[in-house]
Amino acid sequence: MAGTRIDLATWNRSEQFRFFRTYDRPHYATTARVDVSGLMARRKALALSPFRTTIHAVGAALHTVPELRMRFRGDEVTLYDRLWLSPTIPLDNGDFRYTYVRFDADRAVFDQDAAARIAEVRAGQPLNANDGSQADVAYLSCLPWLDYSSLDNALPGPDDCIPRVSWGKIVPKGDGHDMAVTLHVHHALVDGRQVGQFFEALGAALADF
Repeated sequence: MAGTRIDLATWNRSEQFRFFRTYDRPHYATTARVDVSGLMARRKALALSPFRTTIHAVGAALHTVPELRMRFRGDEVTLYDRLWLSPTIPLDNGDFRYTYVRFDADRAVFDQDAAARIAEVRAGQPLNANDGSQADVAYLSCLPWLDYSSLDNALPGPDDCIPRVSWGKIVPKGDGHDMAVTLHVHHALVDGRQVGQFFEALGAALADF
C-alpha cells in the first residue's frame, strides 16, 4: 500500500516517539464496551455476518485515526494510506489460520472479498502468518466464547508496532447488545487520545445500518 514518510524534524510528537522507543515494554491495551444493538437488530434483515461486519467496522475505525496507520522501521515512520486487515480465522477442528483482506470503505464490496478469503482459508491453507515484512496491516481476532473484561496479546518484541484489535462475545444489555473490544497499540505512535478516537469511530461504524 502507498504511504507517506513522516518528517521527524517537524512531527509534533517526535519527542514522545523517541522516548517510548527506549522502553522494553512500550505497548498497552485498552478494553471498552461497544454497543452493537444496531448490528444485532438488523443482521437478519440485511443478511449481515456479525463477524465480517465487525471486521469492516474495525477497519473503518482504524482508517479514521492516522496514528493507527503509522508504522516504523528503525527511525523511519510511515503513514499508510490504506491497510490490510488480518483476522484470525477459527477452524472446525479448533485450530486457526490467518487471512488478509484489503480494506474497502464500501461494506458490501469488502464483505464479498472477506467471505471469499475466509472460505479459502477454511478450505485448507497454511498458517499464513506475517513474517514481519508487511507493515501496512492490522491484526484482528475474535473470542466469541468469552465476554472478557481485559485482554493482552503475544508480541514478538518492543519494535512491533502493528495494532491488534480483539473483541469478545456479543451479550444482551438492556434492550440491546454490546461486547468487549480491546485495542493494543505501541505508545511510540499512539496515545490515549487516539485510542478514544478509535472507540468513538468504531461505535459509529457499528451503528450505521
